[in-house]
Amino acid sequence: MNFRHLDLNLLRVLAAIHRTGSVTAAGRALNLSQSATSNALARLRQFFGDELFVRSPAGLQRTRLCEQVAPAVLAHLVSLEAVVTGFEEFDPARSDTTWRLSLSDLGERLFLPPLTAALRARAPHTRVANIAVAAPEVASALETREIDCAVGILSPQHRGVHADLLFREQYVAITAPEWRPGSGRAGRSLTREQLAQAWLALAAPTATFHSSVEAMLLELKLAERIVLRARHFSALPELVARTDLLAIVPAMYAAQLSGLRVWTLGFAPHYDVRLVWHASTAREGGQQWLRALLHELFTRA
Repeated sequence: MNFRHLDLNLLRVLAAIHRTGSVTAAGRALNLSQSATSNALARLRQFFGDELFVRSPAGLQRTRLCEQVAPAVLAHLVSLEAVVTGFEEFDPARSDTTWRLSLSDLGERLFLPPLTAALRARAPHTRVANIAVAAPEVASALETREIDCAVGILSPQHRGVHADLLFREQYVAITAPEWRPGSGRAGRSLTREQLAQAWLALAAPTATFHSSVEAMLLELKLAERIVLRARHFSALPELVARTDLLAIVPAMYAAQLSGLRVWTLGFAPHYDVRLVWHASTAREGGQQWLRALLHELFTRA
């Protein structure tokens, strides 16, 4: 094989398939069609003279050669991209960059509208793509440049991954307007005892760390009160409006809802919402501008 004959763009495809274990997911992460991604994989196989990824009942399995090549490719891609893009000047009014963020279902609702409005006003030729990345895979997706940054309940410990605190949030309860606790006074907050008498609905999204709600209920020995687990927070408002269920949601989300009663939970844990990014983008003008905008829009004391 002759390295000079290799299209270096193919190496990003190799790194993406290596991480996601899927041609479709890799194409989605790189904004490529499935046919373009499959064609790139075919060219990689031809160049290396190896299948690289073999289909199995469990999905794509990496060959031994792939396991030897992909990590080295990734390390050099990250270094090279940092050097090449580090000296670029960024003009938001003229840039046609596509920003690649990772936001959860709830984060998309809370953060994407104000961010898009700001970008349309300040960087009108840029585009935004929300790429779903499970929380444990965020560090790897940042390293491979499949995403530029992520916002959520994230505390990555990986080398080279930085996390900026945006704000500290807490959980509240939402119910139908006519809902009342089983005992005690119906004020603005609920006690542990009142929560223990309620039937509960939770959201359990796979791409975030909102499982801390369920951890709290386990600690309070209230797991048996959970009668419904939804995949997305967006399902909860109508569910509680139509039933006698109580849902526990972030306060920032509850503030956007109407027609429901919101109860504070003084004993509920707080959590930190962070902006997560990779050190390789530290000197990139565009990435610096985007991070500054995210801080401007969402950082609060």
